[in-house]
Amino acid sequence: MTVSPSRREITLRGLILGALITVVFTASNVYLGLRIGLTFASSIPAAVISMAVLRLLGRGTILENNMVQSQASAAGTLSCVFATFPGLIMAGYWHSFPFWQTAGLSLAGGVLGVLFTIPLRHALVTRSALPYPEGVAAAEILRAGAEAQSGQGLRALLAGGLVSAVLSFASGALRLLADGITLTASAGSAIFQFSASFSLALVGAGYLVGLAGGLAMLTGCVLAWGIGVPWLSSHTPNPANLPATVFAHDLWLHKIRFIGAGSIAVASLWTLVELLPPVLSGIRQSLRPTDSDTTTHERDLSPRAMAALLVLSALGLWWFFRDFLSPVTTGATTLVLAAVLFCIVFGFLMAAACGYMAGIVGSSSSPISGIIIVGAVLSALMILALETLGLVPPALMANGQKLATAFTILLLSAITATIAISNDNLQDLKTGQLVGASPWKQEAVLIVGCVVGSLVIPPVLNLLYQAYGFAGAMPRPGMDAARALSAPQPALITLITQGIFSGTLDWTMLDAGLALGCVLIATDRLLRRHGLSLPPLGVAVGLYLPASTSITLAGGAVLGWTLRAWAKRTTHKDTETQARQTYGTMLASGFIVGESLTGVAIAGLSGALGRDDALSMASALPVAVPELLGGLAFCAACAWFARGLVRQRDQALSP
Repeated sequence: MTVSPSRREITLRGLILGALITVVFTASNVYLGLRIGLTFASSIPAAVISMAVLRLLGRGTILENNMVQSQASAAGTLSCVFATFPGLIMAGYWHSFPFWQTAGLSLAGGVLGVLFTIPLRHALVTRSALPYPEGVAAAEILRAGAEAQSGQGLRALLAGGLVSAVLSFASGALRLLADGITLTASAGSAIFQFSASFSLALVGAGYLVGLAGGLAMLTGCVLAWGIGVPWLSSHTPNPANLPATVFAHDLWLHKIRFIGAGSIAVASLWTLVELLPPVLSGIRQSLRPTDSDTTTHERDLSPRAMAALLVLSALGLWWFFRDFLSPVTTGATTLVLAAVLFCIVFGFLMAAACGYMAGIVGSSSSPISGIIIVGAVLSALMILALETLGLVPPALMANGQKLATAFTILLLSAITATIAISNDNLQDLKTGQLVGASPWKQEAVLIVGCVVGSLVIPPVLNLLYQAYGFAGAMPRPGMDAARALSAPQPALITLITQGIFSGTLDWTMLDAGLALGCVLIATDRLLRRHGLSLPPLGVAVGLYLPASTSITLAGGAVLGWTLRAWAKRTTHKDTETQARQTYGTMLASGFIVGESLTGVAIAGLSGALGRDDALSMASALPVAVPELLGGLAFCAACAWFARGLVRQRDQALSP
């Protein structure tokens, strides 16, 4: 039977285009995640790029565009494994990222994530009123994909990317511009610190997150640096006589961030409890036999295909876990079996929690970081329980529990891939539902995205590590530690895991975080009765991300809200068209992509030249000049961003 051109969904050119976009967004998200601990949802920019390219090639359809953006966004989301794999280097077990282990675990976890979206689709998409902001926005962009709009959106993405790339190159390679500013003050023995990053990627991320998420992160930052650090610094001895700036950072790193971790865990589990009934219902529906009159618009992958993929993924996890342990110890069959079952059961439950939150606030704000923290604690406790029962080889706990820590992080990497894919794919499936896509075809393309993404991630991780290093883990002596990627999630996961196995974990801070999480949940529910919101996860994230990240991101959120509010006051309520919203989204995405890709390019250049400061011109300038120039350039770029949105509004109003 001949397929109508208007119904073409999976095409060879679409798969190739999706793979090319995948490389860009996967590299961008890995760099951004290691630098600031956040990633961005790539569905909307991928949809705009796809529309522009396929229109140029001719005979592009909305369904073909949808498949391209689904493939690209899935691969870009798989990059969330940046939150765990670097922990193996920080723990001193790996010295690089082996290709097949990194790619294989990412792929196996990602395929499980796609499988989990099938029952979750029934519970959270088909029969749910969740808003799915990014999925709905992508569908609207695809529907409104007139040539002028898609071309204009692509130009906005390129313009934002160029501006961001120039500033990033001037600061990261030439070092003519500082990348941020830090001010420290003391009141008695209490230490106060203010930090801001001159990062356009953070401005773009704040614009996409929105006011509620941005202010929530700012609230967490204020709790950390306006209350937590000052109080701890005035009550905690400093026997090493560390400088005020170093002492404050040490307290935040080893105390405050654990409070944030506990808060995220509580908020994530609360979400899971609320979600269980619709998820169980969705599982029952997905396992029912398919009626003969079911249309392709409601048909998922067949139960036989799902079972085969589940078995292959489980066998892949088994092989990689067993291979990881085989050079060091034998007799680990029980441990490997428990790890595989943990990945499947815990991965599904946590994927449901993240998917539900993504349906409310979007993929970028979903609680993946908190889920990983919960997974770190539970998986480490599982290994300790098996040890108590005598089911763990003694070699696992030898040498300061180094292997146990590494194996826990490896297990978490597979779980991270699972929940990240489930989190983002539900947005894509919502887009597909709105534009009339075939679910089983979209699920097949999502698996293709996982394959391509898993092949890109290992070389990007290796490139970034060799060029920049991670905080506390440098590949070569003499590298500039100030330029190392902070990798906040891997650092925190490593600290928690090592602390559990060594018995040195400060449970007091985690307990305080659990209590704070309960308070934040109650506060948010109270505010919602009055039409307000303070997302508990956003506050918790603000506690454990660096202050420079939270403050600049909140600034981007406030800037975006101000521009939207001004547009509504100065024009009719309905004149802010989808084209204008898309323009702002694409500019913000351009900021993120431009800075991220420049970071990757600088990493490649540093690797080729053998030095991370080969192009630096900072030595020819007084110390204060880069900070002044960096601040001025950053403000000028933000003004250009605002002016672009104002100009777009004026064009929308013109006859």
